[in-house]
Amino acid sequence: MSDSASQTAPHAASAAQSNASPQDAPEGGNGLLWLLLAVAVVLAVLRPRAPMDYLRLVDWQTVGALAGLLAITQGVEKSGMLQSTAQRLLGRMTDLRGLALLLTGGAALLSALVTNDVSLFLLVPLTRVLATQAHLPLARLVVLQALAVNAGSALTPIGNPQNLYLWHRTGDSFLGFMGMMAPTVAIMLFWLFVAVWVLVPRTAIALKPATETAQVQPRLLALAGVLFVAFVVALERHWLLAGLGLVAVAFLAVSPRVLRGVDWALLAIIALMFVDLRQLAELPAVAALLHHAPIAEGWRAYLAAIVASQFISNVPATILLDGTVRDLPALAAGVSVGGFGCVLGSLANLIALRLARLPNGLREFHRLSIPFLVVCGLSALLLRLG
Repeated sequence: MSDSASQTAPHAASAAQSNASPQDAPEGGNGLLWLLLAVAVVLAVLRPRAPMDYLRLVDWQTVGALAGLLAITQGVEKSGMLQSTAQRLLGRMTDLRGLALLLTGGAALLSALVTNDVSLFLLVPLTRVLATQAHLPLARLVVLQALAVNAGSALTPIGNPQNLYLWHRTGDSFLGFMGMMAPTVAIMLFWLFVAVWVLVPRTAIALKPATETAQVQPRLLALAGVLFVAFVVALERHWLLAGLGLVAVAFLAVSPRVLRGVDWALLAIIALMFVDLRQLAELPAVAALLHHAPIAEGWRAYLAAIVASQFISNVPATILLDGTVRDLPALAAGVSVGGFGCVLGSLANLIALRLARLPNGLREFHRLSIPFLVVCGLSALLLRLG
């Protein structure tokens, strides 16, 4: 989609039609879902196990948390708040690069404070709605946000699950852990903003033909806000089923269409990721490779964490390598950088693409993320060697 397309040009009309409303936006296909399902079938044939064992492979706490957050995000979206916020934001922003810097910087900052997935739940739907009101490179903006949350969340112990795990393993203070991660995060953020500057031109934002002012539904918006607070509290107290029950009953009573809009395929993808990746990590060949590989410390540990993240995602890679790698700072840096590259490198990547509902999201993601991995990976490696 052209950044400076005229509102009267034929291709602009086509673009406007393709982004007519967030509800009508394409879901992005389920190719990854079928691929993961095929891998699960092959593994079941090669290494059969009891049906209940497959269920135990899934981290239901993560899947359940995502289900509740997806429903609450749908509630916010259907309340009209995102549309109203997008209209006000577009009224104040003057150029495309400034908007991209705001969205990308906001994603990086939020991810350090409220975790990477929650920041995506807040910003990606807003970005998608912005693209319904102006001619924006939606895929590029969303991919940059996915890169941003992977970079920003690496700074704090609470930014992502692997940091929380490693924080407890290192025994550092909160600020001590941040100091350990700061050099790597600085490199990632530097290249992130270079990418925004190069990939997003400083052109005026071209608005689409004006539509009716979004009608906000205060009741639904307030319900979503209350449910968000209650659900987070439930998760902290490990009351997952109670939290999910509250969200489901509340939306069924007030607005059942919210639950119909949940991306249930995303939840299936996440569940299958756990089933497939944990089985792959258990293969004897993998265990033997880890046992004999010289990856205990230094740059080898760092590179091993990056490579492992590309295949089994950075959170499982952290747990898998923890027994072999003794250099925890190298491991922490490697799995953070390893969130870039392949879409499986980080769960946040999948969440961003599914929330954006991009038909060719995987192609656009890898076109940017793989070069970004190479540049960041080498830069952080030089830092460690120095």
